[in-house]
Amino acid sequence: MIWHKEEDERGKYMLNALKKTIEYIKELVLIVLVALLFTIFIVSHNKIPTSSMVSTINEGDHVLTTMLPYYYRDPQYGEIVVFKHGTESWVKRVIGKPGDEIDIIDGYVYRNGECLDESAYLAEDTTSEPFGMDPIDFPYIVPEDHYFLMGDNRIVSQDCRYLGAISREDIYGKAWIKIYPIKEIGTLK
Repeated sequence: MIWHKEEDERGKYMLNALKKTIEYIKELVLIVLVALLFTIFIVSHNKIPTSSMVSTINEGDHVLTTMLPYYYRDPQYGEIVVFKHGTESWVKRVIGKPGDEIDIIDGYVYRNGECLDESAYLAEDTTSEPFGMDPIDFPYIVPEDHYFLMGDNRIVSQDCRYLGAISREDIYGKAWIKIYPIKEIGTLK
């Protein structure tokens, strides 16, 4: 048997290249796995398909949704939440929590007998009065483990005025940051 130093060097080179390739693939798989877990359990991206949240969020805007707050607490009044409705994700604002009495009188929303000041997110001439479709009966008591959600563009928003309250288990995230259009990037309120 004849030993060739060149063949031995080439073998070592090939083995080293194979080890580097395997390490690269392992790192790539790890990055993809972390990114996947991140988007499943921490932050997701949503493109807004309707104008039900205008002017806070417009049709076609892109938002990041964080799931972190709702792992350790329940949604709070005024928060913009993302929830599952059938196979779709919907975005609405929290108006009522479990046990609250929601009423709409003369176009204004009342929670537990007090008129809500919604001037921070509703247009001045907005009415919350349900129209068309088949609204629920008011006053409405929000059931246990449910939330009463409404869109900011009340004229076109299909929300709890028609659907009834949304189960807490269907609410999975808080609309957090508007990321598109770029000129409107910022935290949602």
